[in-house]
Parts: sequence; structure tokens; C-alpha cells
Amino acid sequence: QVQLVESGGGLVQPGGSLRLSCAVSGITFSDSAMRWYRQAQGKERELVAAVSQLGRLTNYADSVKGRFTISRDNAKNTVYLQMNSLKPEDTAWYYCNALRGGGSYWGRGTQVTVSS
Repeated sequence: QVQLVESGGGLVQPGGSLRLSCAVSGITFSDSAMRWYRQAQGKERELVAAVSQLGRLTNYADSVKGRFTISRDNAKNTVYLQMNSLKPEDTAWYYCNALRGGGSYWGRGTQVTVSS
């Protein structure tokens, strides 16, 4: 059974930082491209960041470039999203996604609220 479990969300003030984690089991993590998505209330889900299987290639939405960093630890089957200089518009549910062998797997999400 494939499981993706996100953690690390919470309430943070504008300008603050959070580090999201996504622990993956049930698939070969090192063969999986990993992505973070987010969905704000009333909006469509959007791709935030992506990382290749070995972590050599990354890609970011324009809205988070220079503030967010995606990384992975294949020894721990975990992908991370370091979020700095957070803004109120970063408030959303954040979801981890794994792509492998034509399959797409999702976690249940972790909520991030940026507010003073």
C-alpha cells in the first residue's frame, strides 16, 4: 500500500519559515519524481515545486522562487519543502505527490496558515 504522509504545517506569521516533510512508503522512493502542490480555499490546486529522482533537478512556481526550496533524502524516503519569507498568500493546504511508473500518488495534505 502506497502511503504519503505530510507533516510540518501550522500557523506562522508573515516573514516566518516552515519546513514541510513528506514520508513515503510502499513505492521505490528513489525511482519517484516528487512534487509539492498547494490548494488555497476557493482556488485550484497548483504545482509549487518539483524534484527529480536523484534530486539533481528542481523546478518552482514563479510565486515561490527564491523563497521555497525542495529537497529529498532518498535514504529516509522523505521529501522536504523549506518555506522562507512566508506571505499570507502562501496560506493553503500543501500536498505531496509521487510520480512513478505511470502512477501518481497523493498524501492527505498539511495545512499552512500565514497570518499575524
